[in-house]
Amino acid sequence: MKKSLSRILILTKRNILEIIRDPLSLIFTLALPLVMEILFYLIFHNLTKQFEMKYLAPGIVVFSQAFLTLFTGLLIATDRNTSFLTRLYVSKAKSHEFIFAYALSVLPITLLQSILFFLVGVIFDSSIFSIGLIFAVLLSIVTSLFFIGMGILFGSLCNEKSIGGVSSIVIVGQSVLSGMWFPLEGLSEGIITFMKVLPFKNTTTIIQNMILGINNSFSDFLLPLLIVLAYTVISFITAIIIFKYKMKEK
Repeated sequence: MKKSLSRILILTKRNILEIIRDPLSLIFTLALPLVMEILFYLIFHNLTKQFEMKYLAPGIVVFSQAFLTLFTGLLIATDRNTSFLTRLYVSKAKSHEFIFAYALSVLPITLLQSILFFLVGVIFDSSIFSIGLIFAVLLSIVTSLFFIGMGILFGSLCNEKSIGGVSSIVIVGQSVLSGMWFPLEGLSEGIITFMKVLPFKNTTTIIQNMILGINNSFSDFLLPLLIVLAYTVISFITAIIIFKYKMKEK
């Protein structure tokens, strides 16, 4: 157990150094959602409640996490095309140790995203500053694991050239199926049910309700959380299996 943890920490440190060596990807992951948050608030917050900061800031936090799918996937796909992973495949490291190391190395970005976007939200609307905001930041780490897991899965399957297109599925899904850009009142019950079954709306719902308040602990928090966790576990298990298969191929 101690040796396994030691290997995970060593791999995590290495991955963090790789992330730091490519600051442009990190800047893009932070800058694009930040610009969207500020512009959408300034332009639309007087037109619809969807762009009031208490809705927009949590939505942007989760939307930015969707870019972690591309970020993580590209990190793994790049490693797979170099001799780095090939050398490590012959070591004693297990597939789940590789996966957990990649996930741990990306989590600090999640925390930075949440603090940054909520801080901007507080600047524009101080009313969102509450104890719920602290819980929202902590829960954002949980929701980010789904997107990181999908990034690890795609990175294990795809090469550097195709990872962008495949990862865009998750980014578009979070944009269109989360309900963050439009009210749900005009949608049919079937579409709303479909959105609630998928993880995208549930990730947004969890963070938003930490800011807005929880009226029903089951429907507003526990059920969305369980759905997100289910998708997260599935993505990580699938990623570990595929990564292990790729290791045997090497």
